[in-house]
Formats: sequence, structure tokens, C-alpha cells
Amino acid sequence: MPNKHELTAAQQQRFHQDGFLVMPAIADPDEVQAMRVAAQEQLAAQSEPLEYETDVAYPGAPSTRQAQGGDTVRRLLQAYDRDPVFARWAQHPRILAAIAQLLHNTDLRLTRNHHNCVMTKHPGYSSATLWHQDLRYWSFEQPELINSWLALGDETPDNGCMWLLPGSHRLKISPERLDETRFLRPDLPENQALIESAVPAELHPGDVLFFHAGVFHAADRNETGQIKLSCVLTYYAASNQSLPGSSSARHSDITLGLPLERA
Repeated sequence: MPNKHELTAAQQQRFHQDGFLVMPAIADPDEVQAMRVAAQEQLAAQSEPLEYETDVAYPGAPSTRQAQGGDTVRRLLQAYDRDPVFARWAQHPRILAAIAQLLHNTDLRLTRNHHNCVMTKHPGYSSATLWHQDLRYWSFEQPELINSWLALGDETPDNGCMWLLPGSHRLKISPERLDETRFLRPDLPENQALIESAVPAELHPGDVLFFHAGVFHAADRNETGQIKLSCVLTYYAASNQSLPGSSSARHSDITLGLPLERA
């Protein structure tokens, strides 16, 4: 009997072809609200560990912590250990079932070292993220990692939703097409043609965007009056080891067994 949490063959094919897949309404309204409340309370309290917009210095970010908007938080880090509501979400049966299918492996790990955060995008002081692959600074034996991006509110081009380049996880991009920080160079004609293929991931509360860590993606600034919140987690198969001594091996990761279906 098929597992009700399983992806269809068409959904799996779409992910492997495009490098991403949107699944609507995986989190129910109560789960979304609980995570929103936890995130908003911890933002208000400036609960460490945090990443600030000034830390990344992307376009539009305040120049220093002393500048106007310099205390704008970009990410609430270490979400899994930050509040039980995020740990429960990380182990949601539909998330784990989808990841297991896409990785063809039921022995899963959640990394504490990458993402594992509530991503925030504030009005006025949010930055733009240029075209990049998450794998650019990650160090694993294999590049097969999958991100789960949960929308805790509406995500649209106006408030800085993610844009993705379909199929870019399957491309061989030469180093000359990237700048010194490994962002895709928009001045090159071959990159311009690729960027023209971009599609937005417009999401509603509870929707999840699964995307391969090798797919190129970007996001604009939040031009609305409301904070955008997203819970972002990264999964991989236990057989895919992080490289010793790298940033991908700083903190111990979480072992995740594939759970039984919820009643």
C-alpha cells in the first residue's frame, strides 16, 4: 500500500530535472503559527545565535552595526536547538518521506552547520542575495544535499521571494563565470542567457520549497512593510560524509529515522 506521504513519480522527475519542487500546505496553520510566534519572540529578544545583515554585506545591507538599521537580523541560527517547535518540524513525516525519496536513502541526517535557521527579511534593511549555489562553501564527499524551505507567510517577488534557475544543478559552470565570492557574474552573455530562465518560487504559509543545494538561486530585497519569515533546513544521506576539518563538520549533525505515518 503506497505511503500517503510519498511523492509521485512526476514530482520526483520534476525535482531531478529542475532541481526544485514546491509542495503546497505541508505545514498546517497551527504549526505555521507556532513557528511564527517562536520566531517573532526570539527576534524581539535578539536571542543568540544570530546573523545580522551587516555580517554578509550583500547589496542593500547596512554598512556597519552602528549604521541605521545595523541591528537588522538576517537569520535566527541553530533553529533545531532553538525551540522544540522547529525540532518537531525538522522531523515532519512528509518532509522526511520526500527527502528520502529524492535522495534514494532512508538513513537521513540534518546538518547543524548549514541553514538550520529561520531566515528573516525585514522591510527597509534587507539585502539582495545574488545568484549562487549553496554548495559553494559546503564540504561533503558528494554534492547531494536537499534544502527544505518552509514559508511562514506569503512569499512573493514584492517581499523578496526566491528565484531559481531550472536545471542549473546539472550544469558544469566554469570558475570564470563566477566572481571572487562565487556568485554568478551577470555581466557575461552566457550567464545572462541562463539568468533569463529564472522563475520565482511564490509560496503561501505552510508551503515547502525543496531545492537541490547545487541549483542557482537568488532573492531581491523586501519592498513591503512586513517581515518575511522562512524556516530553512538541509538534509543529506548518512553515507555522504562531511569533510573533516571543514565548516561542514563544525557541529554534530542530527540522525533522523524515517518515521511511521501519522494516524
